[in-house]
Amino acid sequence: MNAALASVLYLVSGVLFILALRGLSSPETSRRGNTFGMLGMALAIGVTLASVELNEVTVGIILLGLALGGGAGAYIAGKIKMTAMPQLVAAFHSLVGLAAVAVAAAAIYAPESFHIATADGVKVQSLIELSIGTAIGAITFTGSVIAFAKLNGNMSGAPIMLPGATSSTARSRLALWRW
Repeated sequence: MNAALASVLYLVSGVLFILALRGLSSPETSRRGNTFGMLGMALAIGVTLASVELNEVTVGIILLGLALGGGAGAYIAGKIKMTAMPQLVAAFHSLVGLAAVAVAAAAIYAPESFHIATADGVKVQSLIELSIGTAIGAITFTGSVIAFAKLNGNMSGAPIMLPGATSSTARSRLALWRW
């Protein structure tokens, strides 16, 4: 599959994920949101499989990942109580952020595998993209872990203040941020 078509299909997959999140915001549209999410994931997996050279090792890794991830997800979904669903979503969401950081790290350590290597190192555009992805992934991971801990009752619901910050300092910084 050529790179341009793969990029367009990944973009469509991303739009389907956004529509899935939007659909999951209401009980009335949640079934449609789940459908969009499943279609987006199936499309992304299909494009990835069509874009890589398949051999016994890659097929084995893919099947192992599907079995482990699908098995763990099915087991957890069967055991979780509906009242604990927000904590589950926060916990799984933290894994998304962690995955973004792991992919960025893999791209830095093996840029030729991601087609971002040049004779001088890694492309500048790729470094910018990886930096943004790492930052967003790390913030997503941290925020989701905190959300899980607060929802689960392991952490107070009070705002988290950095050492040395007072509430008046935080308010003045917030006022500057809004300006």
